[in-house]
Amino acid sequence: MTDLLITHASKVSPTAWLRLRRGDGAALAHAAAVHGCRFPAADDVFEEDARFLYLPVASLVRDGFEVRQQTVIFALGDDVLITLEPADGFPAFDRAPAMLARRPDLGAGRAAVMYVLLLALNANTDHVLGLASGALEGVNDRIRMIAEGVDETGQSIDSSDIHDAMADLNDKEELISRIQESQLLLERAARYLRLEIGGEARDLRQYVETLISDIASVKEHAGFEHDKVRYLQNSVMTSLSVKQNEIVKVFTIITAVFLPPTLVATFYGMNFAVMPELAWKHGFSFTIVLTLLAALLPLIYIKKKGWLR
Repeated sequence: MTDLLITHASKVSPTAWLRLRRGDGAALAHAAAVHGCRFPAADDVFEEDARFLYLPVASLVRDGFEVRQQTVIFALGDDVLITLEPADGFPAFDRAPAMLARRPDLGAGRAAVMYVLLLALNANTDHVLGLASGALEGVNDRIRMIAEGVDETGQSIDSSDIHDAMADLNDKEELISRIQESQLLLERAARYLRLEIGGEARDLRQYVETLISDIASVKEHAGFEHDKVRYLQNSVMTSLSVKQNEIVKVFTIITAVFLPPTLVATFYGMNFAVMPELAWKHGFSFTIVLTLLAALLPLIYIKKKGWLR
């Protein structure tokens, strides 16, 4: 059955807000027969018919340590607001009667109800964004350790730590992108609500104007956090590139140091018919000294250039 939100404390009109849940075929059929409300088949479709304006809004809900995205569809009619909520309900809307009770100047019509519902959605998204921002601070500490090359226990950072940090940042980027998307839909719904408010409800119109500004502020905050994620991702990639360059530098120095001795050893490994130094009394010592000089000279040059730092 349909779920009518009626409380004596909230002063909500009995016909102002009708709550429906997905999967409740009887309630949906009742709303279609009585009110002529037929929700779009797709959740992300904006539609309008002769009786209702259908506005989908995606909201992020925290479920333990996970954040899920849920879509609520507002059907805004001339005298009633119908919301199509997830099958397991939408707890953020349960506080709407108390919010209306504290704000008697808003009235009790469907526009006032939609205002407090959009306000609850914006507050909910702002809370999730705050959690994501706090989690980024922890990732920032991990990236600092990656740049230093050791963790808090003094252990060397390996490639798995870098990959874990990148995976965590990718998850945060996806979450913040979904927050930005939800704010865009929420802002559109608030703008349409402003158009539906009559000229006599000046106080409610001002509240909606403030709500639109608050939604834009949360969206701007999400954009800042998204830029922060991109900066941290670039920091990880830079640290990884620096480590790779250090490895390549080590192998390059090793090659430069041992290449001349290898060349000397190659000459003396050849089977020439005439090798006078083999008959010298100190020929072997001369070859050893020549090999050491061939290894030390490149090493001295590399150290003088500062390439060992």
